[in-house]
Amino acid sequence: MAKIHSLVGTAFPEFVLDSSSGQKISHGDLKGKWSVLFFYPKDDSPGCTVQSCRFRDDFSEYEKLRVQLFGVSSNSVDSHQRFAEKHSLPFPLIADAKGHLRTELKIPMSMGFLPGRATFIVDDEGIIRMVYISQLRFKQHSKMALDYLRDNISP
Repeated sequence: MAKIHSLVGTAFPEFVLDSSSGQKISHGDLKGKWSVLFFYPKDDSPGCTVQSCRFRDDFSEYEKLRVQLFGVSSNSVDSHQRFAEKHSLPFPLIADAKGHLRTELKIPMSMGFLPGRATFIVDDEGIIRMVYISQLRFKQHSKMALDYLRDNISP
């Protein structure tokens, strides 16, 4: 876990990936606005649904802070679209199908085989400002992100 925390203060990696919104999302989309990117293992699995729905339920708080929100997993765009529609997720889900972004960010596997769960806060210049990792505290990801944002930016 220490490796991932060493990314705080560094630039978020370059990427261009498809999303559930039908648009490509890239590193350039993170510039000019604070962003939260939360990584989860799999669409529609119990823990990932709880995590994603917590971000959904807190979405108005992110809007008040003018922070953009993205979910990221290795699922396909089609899977993301079904998941987002089923749970009324108001933010794009990014398809990191080959896991390149997850690898660049050195997100550790859980139990040796399950993609790790991590949340990144990126400032308006594309710099990683906070990383939170917890495989089992699904609801804490949004809480930790909001706590950090409320303490460090003003709307």
